[in-house]
Amino acid sequence: MKKLVFALVALMVVFAVIGAQCPPPAEPTVAPQPTTKPGEPTTVPPTAKPTDVPPPAEPTVINLNLGTEPPTLDPGLATDTTSVQCDELLFLGLTSFDLKTMEVIPQLAEKWEVTSDGLKWTFSMRKDINWVQYFPADGKFEVKRPVTAKDIEYGIKRALDPATASEYAYVLYIIKGGQEFNTQTVTDPITADTVGVKAIDDYTIEFEVVAPAGYFPAIAGMWTARPVPQEPIAEFGDSWTEPGNIWINGSYALQSWEHENKLVMVKNMEHPDAANVQIDQINWYMIVEASTAMAMYENGELESTGVPLEDMDRVKADPVLSKELYIAPVLCTYYYGFNNTKAPVDNKNVRRALSYAVDRQTLIDAVLKGGQLPAKTFACPGIFGTPAEDPEFKGIEFDPDMAKKELELAGYPGGQGMPKLTLMYNTSEGHKKIAEFIQSNWKEYLGIDVEVANQEWAVYLKTVYEDAPQVYRMGWCADYPDENNWVLEVFHSVKSNNSIKWNNAEFDQLTEQAAFESDPAKRAELYYKAEKILCVDEAAIIPIYYYTRVNVTKSYVTRTYAPLGGEQINKWKINRP
Repeated sequence: MKKLVFALVALMVVFAVIGAQCPPPAEPTVAPQPTTKPGEPTTVPPTAKPTDVPPPAEPTVINLNLGTEPPTLDPGLATDTTSVQCDELLFLGLTSFDLKTMEVIPQLAEKWEVTSDGLKWTFSMRKDINWVQYFPADGKFEVKRPVTAKDIEYGIKRALDPATASEYAYVLYIIKGGQEFNTQTVTDPITADTVGVKAIDDYTIEFEVVAPAGYFPAIAGMWTARPVPQEPIAEFGDSWTEPGNIWINGSYALQSWEHENKLVMVKNMEHPDAANVQIDQINWYMIVEASTAMAMYENGELESTGVPLEDMDRVKADPVLSKELYIAPVLCTYYYGFNNTKAPVDNKNVRRALSYAVDRQTLIDAVLKGGQLPAKTFACPGIFGTPAEDPEFKGIEFDPDMAKKELELAGYPGGQGMPKLTLMYNTSEGHKKIAEFIQSNWKEYLGIDVEVANQEWAVYLKTVYEDAPQVYRMGWCADYPDENNWVLEVFHSVKSNNSIKWNNAEFDQLTEQAAFESDPAKRAELYYKAEKILCVDEAAIIPIYYYTRVNVTKSYVTRTYAPLGGEQINKWKINRP
């Protein structure tokens, strides 16, 4: 979710937030047949009038906005919240999260146990979940076979296989042999058999881990660790996730995917919990412009959407919209990353100057207006080990004088001689306003010119991972509520995708030590030091604000708000007037 790189436009819709498929037709109405009694004449009752025949039930449909084209529906390749939202509905994992407590709960698994040394986990699986193929042309569901432990073993080893090129494979490095298999060289081949995941039988899966980790059941349920079916992957290759090809085991099936436009999911009628899923069809739109999505919401074309920044005051004052508005903290942080290999941000004094010159509180008060909090750490409040709410952790706060001193130490007094910077964001009206605000901060307080640029989400992700500009926006949302998922799995020089291209040996050592430390107090102390190096001493990123969900939802929708991962639409209800 993460990791999980984060598209704010998608978050605003889903966290703050496509031909149509109907349910199977009702049984045909049969006219009453003639009845006779011995010695009586035959009588034929009158045929029912058309108005007496109940019409077929209409499907319950919800219209939502993904905010952009999902880069992939393949769980092994997903890295962003848009893709993860889709995978949440199409594929089940071993575990999930309780929507209220964030406790890890069973999903495909029925139970699990761990050895006394914490190095071996065994999960016992449900036997009633099947792989299902849906055929959009005739609306038929076909049960292919049961989902087994071998599908989990295959899915994990496939994600770790270097040939798959999964950018999120590093979250599985906790599994014995996972890192070695994933990072192997051609001259030193390692087989998948060395990876510590094994199907003991059809419904028992065993993991060996490199160190005790109480959070492992959460990792076992992540999309990267979810089972995938080998047969359609072998048959269709990269096209296995297209409508008609894909096998699913979740609450919904893929009905259509009009790329860059609309994606439709329909209820999986072969799922054992189908009777408890009230929404038959989800129409996912891919509207990038928040203002357009808001207009559709007010016109009754969407059931829920994020609130554009420019509409916040109006929505709060509106007697109807204000009642439909929901604002609450969410486990996500908005930040600017540096490409630490590119001048002039390869100089830590330049990075510190840029961070000190961001007026976070005014950004929140004047632009965002959604109750966000200024960020001083990478991991947000609510994450175990974060010093976000520790008064002893000062972070880098808005301080124009300190910003000027740092820039002078870097050799650019008053901004003189400073090369022009490029600040890039993924296409979004909200990201644009934030970038322009910070661009003006840097001009006013540092005297430097910054070029603002944007790219469509899928292209942007590729740019960020391969050759990011000097500064770029990103967000991170928790996959599980532990600092390990933040500092180590995002910025470790080897055990993460490390999009900021930063290498700090002390930071790496601290995060590795914390991952293996069993004492919670010692773990928190190590994470304090790691966050200080990341956000203050080296200023390898600029934490900007801690997210809130800011969205509106129609009053006839009874919904949940997922604390982690994608929204569970299968639990929502619609009662239209």
